[in-house]
Amino acid sequence: MSLVYIRNAAQLITMAGPNEKPRTGAAMSELGVIENGGLVLDGERIAFVGSDAEAASFVERSEGGHEVTVIDATGRTVAPGLVDPHTHVVFAGSRESELDMRLHGATYMQIMNAGGGIHYSTERMREASEEQLVRETEKRLDRFLAHGVTTIEAKSGYGLRLEDELKQLRAARALNERHPVELVSTFMGAHAVPREYKTDPDAYVRLVVEEMIPAVAREGLAEYCDVFCEEGVFTPEQSRAVLEAGKQWGLKPKIHADEIVPYGGAELAAEVGAVSAEHLLRASGEGIRAMAAKGVIAVLLPGTAFFLMTKPADARAMIEAGVPVALSTDRNPGSSPTESLPFVMNLACLTMGMTPSEVLTACTINAAHAIGRADRIGSLEPGKQADVVIFDAPNYLYLQYHYAVNLVETVIKQGKPVIVSGRRTDR
Repeated sequence: MSLVYIRNAAQLITMAGPNEKPRTGAAMSELGVIENGGLVLDGERIAFVGSDAEAASFVERSEGGHEVTVIDATGRTVAPGLVDPHTHVVFAGSRESELDMRLHGATYMQIMNAGGGIHYSTERMREASEEQLVRETEKRLDRFLAHGVTTIEAKSGYGLRLEDELKQLRAARALNERHPVELVSTFMGAHAVPREYKTDPDAYVRLVVEEMIPAVAREGLAEYCDVFCEEGVFTPEQSRAVLEAGKQWGLKPKIHADEIVPYGGAELAAEVGAVSAEHLLRASGEGIRAMAAKGVIAVLLPGTAFFLMTKPADARAMIEAGVPVALSTDRNPGSSPTESLPFVMNLACLTMGMTPSEVLTACTINAAHAIGRADRIGSLEPGKQADVVIFDAPNYLYLQYHYAVNLVETVIKQGKPVIVSGRRTDR
């Protein structure tokens, strides 16, 4: 047996505390900071968290029969592995031409209606093999890992027909088995109405409800079901039908809500008991209050608003209303082509007014709650999974002050160093 002893951290961000529920309000600023901290890992689990003097004593008492690997974190900040709870990371191809279109005045929906957007990605998905999807996505996961992200959610929704939705989810499953980054899968066949159903979207909703959801559930390919509730995509009534069908098959509900116009998505999230509502750029005050009352997590995506050059979600109003907030890259080929969750954290401070402590909570324990993993990850506590990131930063404030650079030095996944000095070490 071997121990890993991370010694003398300038700041150890534990996120310890009552973590049975996601954090809201003032609790989002409680980081459990230990100055001059020490962390001991025993295999895949965390064995000890405390001051460095206490950690050294723990190691000394445990040395018999244990090899000890020491990692010096002097002058550095140690935190839980980052969690990204909203991505569309499994896809084929790219859509860089759309940036130029937007800069010439085209809107997201105009690009989509002209055959770009999700429809373009659907064509590439249908053409791609599962092996191609795995190969292309693995590179993205490498970049996520290098930016300190150890667990992500991965949505389907680019196949938009049964065989291709299953292919996308199977690729995610294969990647989860072979890559250090853990993937939590969400079925999102209701991401757009495919062209072949343009004149009869209700028929496509029936296909999602009657054929796709049962097939996904029988094969155990997803834990969650999501739908794009938006004007010109799926109505609240259609979205409710999809989410209720998912619940009947054991898929927990999530919802893309109120991204482009106020559309009642936040209210629907509360009504159906969604784990999370995501985007929420145009959520109503009533919808925010309903989410707070039902404990629906707001997964906010400031990188998407930044890339689409639009006003971001009102994070402050949500936090003040008591809504638990998480953050995500929304990694996808069209509206947020980035694997840098640290940059999204910077944007949350600079464009949404979140504080550095709220941002860390939103990317660790609250993000873990958004994908049902808070009992395993999201904080550094004895018994939890040993997912750790070491930042070349003297304190957590510096992470948001020194913006748009990657300060990740070391990443440990399930007790094994997988990134050291910015490079993969586990291959």
